[in-house]
Amino acid sequence: MATMTMIQALNSALDVMLARDENVLTFGEDAGYFGGVFRVTDGLQKKYGPTRCFDSPISEGGIMATAVGMGAYGLRPVVEIQFADYIYPGYDQIVSEAAKIRYRSAGEFTAPITVRTPYGGGIFGGQTHSQSPESLFTHIAGLKTVIPSTPYDAKGLLISAIEDDDPVIFFEPKRIYNGPFSGHHDQPVQPWSKFAEADVPEGHYTVPLGKAAIAREGNDVTVLAYGTMVHVSKAAAEESGIDAEVIDLRTLVPLDIETIVASVEKTGRCVIVHEAPRTSGFGAELAALVQEHCFFHLEAPIGRVTGWDTPYPHAFEWHYFPGPARVIEGLRKAMER
Repeated sequence: MATMTMIQALNSALDVMLARDENVLTFGEDAGYFGGVFRVTDGLQKKYGPTRCFDSPISEGGIMATAVGMGAYGLRPVVEIQFADYIYPGYDQIVSEAAKIRYRSAGEFTAPITVRTPYGGGIFGGQTHSQSPESLFTHIAGLKTVIPSTPYDAKGLLISAIEDDDPVIFFEPKRIYNGPFSGHHDQPVQPWSKFAEADVPEGHYTVPLGKAAIAREGNDVTVLAYGTMVHVSKAAAEESGIDAEVIDLRTLVPLDIETIVASVEKTGRCVIVHEAPRTSGFGAELAALVQEHCFFHLEAPIGRVTGWDTPYPHAFEWHYFPGPARVIEGLRKAMER
């Protein structure tokens, strides 16, 4: 067991899988010699050579097309899209090829591809380095969508993603790469080393896809969150005095609806929190599912606390970012009705 940041945990997952399976390889813009813009692939090219960890041209469409071909021939590519904001040029290859190749070939071919990409705000990245496009991928049949919130989960989920025979979009919340974030930007940063979730086994282990975790137990209201918003929601619950149960979804597709239903049936209330814009965000799907499965248990309308329907504003970062104050407001509204 070692104490790791999320960056180190992801690097360890790649290291474990490169050593374990000769068909695993990783590549992307600056992902080889340089070790990635956030250093997630640091040291892997030196250890495994330039055929297992290498740089790609600045062409997300080309990166994804190459990965699709590799997967069809039996390799397990792990590609890095430098920022989630850059993933759109590769979207066609992901949606039209990777997501559909198993179906189109009647199971003759698969696409065991993992697409790693940092997402989300809180780092003053502005409109082109802060987006949360997860709902664009949860909508596509054939894709799995994963978002960890701790170093332990990051490593276990990434190994599960690499071992999966279907394409997985693996969003990494970059605001919490080096430590959890309560949403209070004016408070000192807390390193992962102070938290139990940073204790990560050095060898192979998995966290199953499709299984949520209860990040905070409670009885008053259920909060559904993922990524950075798990930590913001926990902080909001503590500060508000409301006994909220915070569910860390971990995997958006496949979704652990059983854990969600059990919690909402217990609390009778539900608030959904995510950074992405409100309209057509994944929270809308969650709200529909809670309504379908828990209608007779709900004591109040389902609430949503989200980003705004605007580009991510550099100058107004903390007005856009769903911080504890906005989550507390959402919790109180749910409790008042």
